[in-house]
Amino acid sequence: MSAPSGFRVFPARLDLGAQQALLATVMDRIVAAPLARYQTPGGRAMSVAMTSLGALGWVSDRRGYRYDSAHPATGRPWPPIPKALLELWADLADPQVPPDACLVNLYRGSARMGLHQDRDEADLIFPVLSISLGDTAIFRIGGLRRSDPAASVRLASGDVCILSGDARLAFHGVDRILAGSSRLIPGGGRLNLTLRRAAPP
Repeated sequence: MSAPSGFRVFPARLDLGAQQALLATVMDRIVAAPLARYQTPGGRAMSVAMTSLGALGWVSDRRGYRYDSAHPATGRPWPPIPKALLELWADLADPQVPPDACLVNLYRGSARMGLHQDRDEADLIFPVLSISLGDTAIFRIGGLRRSDPAASVRLASGDVCILSGDARLAFHGVDRILAGSSRLIPGGGRLNLTLRRAAPP
């Protein structure tokens, strides 16, 4: 099974120095927006710790999945998206319309992400840009139905991938993390940064 058209991987798009600088910036900013394991609408805690950067942040609780302008625990606005990520979006995704949301997902231990579609954004014409830092992830991407065949792709630290065109609404997820495959993140794990345009342009 090959990945759908519109899914592209840019291996080692960020070198080690860029990875270290980006990690330091992100970790500094999320002090003001602590990572948390959100609840699904069904009341189950996610295995991935999450927060956001930008004007809007993705949240989940018993009321459902949505974007919000404030951190659910602190009530404060989300920290701004780092300049390096804005430049990456302009280079690979859309030079005219900037992202307004960056989801920050920390995978450790047995954390995973089941197959899902990214469809909470106002205009699905804009791509989703994903940056991997830390341990390698076994990423799975299929078609427009959850039951469609899926391809597995290894995403290592510094890799960037984009879901656009036919792949924009493809079901995708993270099957597992290869613990110890990177020394970038103190304490281990994988940090995934996902840039989106959530509000209308």
